[in-house]
Amino acid sequence: MAEAFSASALSPDLPVLIAGPTASGKSALALEIAETQGGVIVNADAIQVYANWRILTARPSAEDESRVPHKLYGHVPGDQAYSVGHWLRELEPILQGPLRPIIVGGTGLYFTALTEGLAEIPPTPAPIRAEADHRIATQGREALLAELDADTLRRIDVLNPMRVQRAWEVQRSTGRGIASWQDDTPPPRLPLSGVQPVLFDVSRDWLNARIARRFDAMLKLGALEEARSNLDSFSPALPSAKAIGASDLIAHLRGEMTLDEAREAATIATRQFAKRQRTWFRARMKCWARYRPDIKA
Repeated sequence: MAEAFSASALSPDLPVLIAGPTASGKSALALEIAETQGGVIVNADAIQVYANWRILTARPSAEDESRVPHKLYGHVPGDQAYSVGHWLRELEPILQGPLRPIIVGGTGLYFTALTEGLAEIPPTPAPIRAEADHRIATQGREALLAELDADTLRRIDVLNPMRVQRAWEVQRSTGRGIASWQDDTPPPRLPLSGVQPVLFDVSRDWLNARIARRFDAMLKLGALEEARSNLDSFSPALPSAKAIGASDLIAHLRGEMTLDEAREAATIATRQFAKRQRTWFRARMKCWARYRPDIKA
């Protein structure tokens, strides 16, 4: 059983990794650690890299960013693909910099690539990517799952269409399953033995209550106006369109659903996403220190 997390026990010299499901309070903890011990907060969320969705992706506010240094937030155009490989390359100069990194986010693959290594898989050719986009849109992930090798099926999140599509693209373009590529993974950049890993391991009911409140808070902060600024250029095919609630608010602005319907759809999608995250983290991060803000001391 992993030990419980205590902020007072953190060394100010070792990097801190903070993972957990959406809406659990990771950014607030990172800010607290940075302000009390020093360091630079580094984004490890695949959607928070995009410039065109700040409020809806719950990126740190401008005020928070002014309090301590933040890196890799909102620096990628919304129509540009961004992968874990991009993230690792952009992270490298930060790891070599003068400030202790506090890496925080909900994209588990970023953390496993950092602490376990990343397979050096060739880029997917554009025609194969287009074929995969078409098939997953018209046939669903089940059709792609049926063509994956058994080892890959055991390792990927088969309920996540993005992961399924990625595995299919690798197999289609290289002739090898993604599991085979992972078996040839080089050494990790930051092994767990050299960092302080923290996992938000919170209860479903506590998290769902926070999720229900958060979308209303986003609306008060201007999420609908943010969606309106994305309206003319919005397409479900854009990498940034995967921000939860984006398509729902766009549909509302187009007169296709009421705001209440958009709120409900986004809240349900967030709960489903958080459930997948919690399942993945508990399976893959068994050695991480557990943080339980849902339990009162």
